[in-house]
This record gives sequence, C-alpha cells and structure tokens, in this order.
Amino acid sequence: MRTALTDLTGVRHPVVQTGMGWVAGPRLVSAVANAGGLGILASATMTAGGLAAAIREVKERTEAPFGVNLRADAADAAQRIDLLIQEGVRVASFALAPRPELIARLKDAGVVVIPSVGARRHAEKVAAWGADAVLVQGGEGGGHTGPIATTLLLPQVLDAVDVPVIAAGGFFDGRGLAAALAYGAAGVAMGTRFLLTSDSPVPDAVKRVYLGMADTVVTRRVDGMPHRVLRTDLVDALERSGRVTGLARALRNAARFKRVSGTSWRTMVRDGLAMRHGKELSWSQVLMAANTPMLLKAAMVDGRPDLGVMASGQAVAVIDDLPSCRDLIDRIIAEATEIVTALPRLTTG
Repeated sequence: MRTALTDLTGVRHPVVQTGMGWVAGPRLVSAVANAGGLGILASATMTAGGLAAAIREVKERTEAPFGVNLRADAADAAQRIDLLIQEGVRVASFALAPRPELIARLKDAGVVVIPSVGARRHAEKVAAWGADAVLVQGGEGGGHTGPIATTLLLPQVLDAVDVPVIAAGGFFDGRGLAAALAYGAAGVAMGTRFLLTSDSPVPDAVKRVYLGMADTVVTRRVDGMPHRVLRTDLVDALERSGRVTGLARALRNAARFKRVSGTSWRTMVRDGLAMRHGKELSWSQVLMAANTPMLLKAAMVDGRPDLGVMASGQAVAVIDDLPSCRDLIDRIIAEATEIVTALPRLTTG
C-alpha cells in the first residue's frame, strides 16, 4: 500500500509503531521493520551508549528502514542527532517540537524528521520549520495526550499543513487505517496495539493485565501532565495522594532514574529547566516528571503492574489477542485494502 508516508520513509506499509519507553527496543522495532512497517526506537530511557548499541542491534536484525524517537529538550540532543546521522538511521521522531536548527541538521544529512503534535498550531509551527511530516495524536492515545479526539484533530491538521500527516490515537485495525486514509492522512501510528504483540518485550503477565482491562484514565498524578494509563489500584492511589506524598515519591524516583540512566544531577536539572520553559510547568510539575520513567519501568520491564503504571490508549478495550507484528500488519493491510477497494461501489451504484 503506497502513500506519501511510504514514499518518504521507504517502508512498504503506511503503519508506524510509536516510540514507547522501555517497550520499543530492538526486538519490537526490528519485527515491525521486517513486517514492512516503520518501527521507532524509544531513546529517552536509554543512555547515549545504550542508544548506540540499540541502533546497531536493530541494524543487525533488519535491513529495512527504521526510526529513533528523541527528546528535543534533552541536554545531549545534538550529540544523539549526530549518532543517528553516523549510523544512517532513516527517521528521527520527536515527542516535543525540535528546534529549527536541529531539523535543519537532520534534513541536511538526509534524515526524515517527523515530530509528534497534539494541536493544530504545533503542526503549523514544525511544518514551517521544515519538518518532513507530522504525527498527530488525538486524545484516545496512550501516554501523554491532549483533550481533542482524533476525528476532530486530524482534519484540522490536514487542513493546516502541506506535509504528510500520520494519524494516531485510537487505531488498532484495518478499518482505522482505511478511515485515516479517507480523511487524507498518509498512514496511522499505533502504540498499544504493538505493545500487545508476541514480539513486544513486555512481560506476559503484564500483557494479560492489558488484555483484561477496558478502563483507562487521564491522570496528572504521574508526572504533572495529562497521561492516559490503565486504571489500576496504584493509579487510584496516586489520584488520592496529597502533594507532599507525590513530591516525596518523585524525589525517590528521580534518584532511581539517575542510577538507571547514568544521568548526572546537573543534566537532570538542566533538562528540567528546559522542560519547565518549553511547557510552562511549575517546579512541582517538573519534579513530578521524575515519576514517569521509573513507574513505567516497574511494569514494562520488571513485570510488576502493582508497583508501576501502564500507559495505554483507549483501543485496549477492543484488543483481545497477541499476534506477531507480521501477522498484525498483514491483517491490517488486507482489511484496509478490501475496504478501500470496495468504496468506489458506493458512488457507482
């Protein structure tokens, strides 16, 4: 299935696996790439050395194009961009708008730049700065999310920019891909659906929790920003906890993340300053952001959903199996092709 996304990135199918922290490692990314989709490595929870090793492992597992998701506000963003260029990574994606000079550096090296956005104005901004495409996530999506539904946000962005638009938030099958293409999108991106595959590194016990869940909630108690997660007893407890308890937990998690990531306190403070300025957060919200990596790791890596949070899109309510990435993408493309092929009959009688 050929679209502006496949032409831009060199993949066979217009299906993107998003960069989920602790989940989107070499195993999942290479499985998606070998199945014809665009796999995205999540680098925010990796050291620079860990990212270099992960990129090389993906390259050992596949010859297909793939991407890396970067934190635009990270202190070492420029160094990580140099690494992507040196290793010949095809796509750089960003959860926050990268600075114009970062976009220019990547584009000059032939790397495709795809920032994620949650509002029309953000899409307009990064497109004006030279982004090759934008990934627009509606409120149905998991993790950090906004209040506008995909069906309302997607057409707004499509009307606002001239670059390819990838739709995210609520997609899980071929019907969703066909609908996104009908809107004018160049493809779809999915997180929860790829997390729930046999190629995902998430422990089986945690996957079973996802498959048994239908309820998600948007909470600010994880890191001070709207975050869609599974509604668990821990999340309910976080919702009930007071400010002092939350900040104490965040301090402990900041220290744990420092040990895991190898990040210095100076770098964490510098990143916090950048985050605070870019998102106009209070200092308490910046401190709470330390919760996110470690609470996610507890579930996604350590297999302890009782001690961690599980980011999830609303699509979790309609997912009931764990296919391989190849089977999933083949199924999505076959279903979407059948629907798109049948549509002309509606106008020809």
